[in-house]
Amino acid sequence: MPPRPTLPADDLYARLEISVDASPEVIEVAWRSLLRQHHPDIAGPDGLERSKRINVAHDWLSDPELRSRYDRERGLRRSIREDGGRDPRSERDAPRPVQPRPADPAEALARFLDRVARLDPDEIDRLACADPTPIAFGATIARFLPPDRLAALEAMETAVEARLDPAAAARPGVRDAVEGYATELVLGTFLDEMLSEPFRERARERLTRGWDAAIGQPRYGPNGVAVRVLIDLLANLDGDGIKALAATSGRTGLDGRSEAPWPPGTSPDDDEALRVSSMLAAQDAAAAIADDRAARATVARARRAAARLAHLLVLRHAFPPATFATLTRPWRPRFIPDDRPAPRVRRPDRR
Repeated sequence: MPPRPTLPADDLYARLEISVDASPEVIEVAWRSLLRQHHPDIAGPDGLERSKRINVAHDWLSDPELRSRYDRERGLRRSIREDGGRDPRSERDAPRPVQPRPADPAEALARFLDRVARLDPDEIDRLACADPTPIAFGATIARFLPPDRLAALEAMETAVEARLDPAAAARPGVRDAVEGYATELVLGTFLDEMLSEPFRERARERLTRGWDAAIGQPRYGPNGVAVRVLIDLLANLDGDGIKALAATSGRTGLDGRSEAPWPPGTSPDDDEALRVSSMLAAQDAAAAIADDRAARATVARARRAAARLAHLLVLRHAFPPATFATLTRPWRPRFIPDDRPAPRVRRPDRR
């Protein structure tokens, strides 16, 4: 068994000029950028030693096991990192299709900015719920850009500010999602140079995830009609109806704040568009229940039940029919139509 490598005594994150919560993609960008900056042909003889130190930091922090050991022995809390210890090369997810590079990035950005100016209310609501580009990721990319790319990025941010409705921009997450997608358009070729696969596709996904999940999507996903019918029903509930809905929370485990179920083969981490649809449907269903027709505690329980039912309706197409029927049984037939086939009744033989 080879000996364990000696733990470096200094701060490896500082060597790469990154934070301790840096993702694998950030580590790759920082490593390649700093090597270019400190290459001996550019920085002179002093650059050789600096390049060696940069390579050592990369060797430790790009390997999940070595990074975990370094963090542990340095007393760093792993919980503060969102995914720094996960290596994209070891993920078992099916590969995502590679998006073709726009033939004319400037034209693609112009079309994108025109689309930003035409966002409708549902799209803005979806952007506000979408998973935004991690701030640390975007900030690190900007720190390592050459002057011309940095100027292009700043020009893009100014253009987004001019196109995006101020009320929408003020909502948390909206501007981040918009600028994340625009960053991919502006810096795509730079990231192609700085990142190899699978890091490049992972970076692309992080930058475009929020926009792709929000734009051109129905507010409640493919089952929006059923969700809207439910919301209308909830808005017209009287006090007795609210009490009846609240009573279902005990039969569905909601009093214990159980996690919302997801269909086999999917999850909120894997399908951002469905997660956003579920989140909006749950919020709207809960808000539809009047707060002046029942006791406060009863309304709160009814809203939890309404949110869970709306979530299930959004995902109805992905559940096996029998599973969906079982999950929604507590709300049938009062709050959701009982559209299951009626049991066949055996009639007595009259012969």
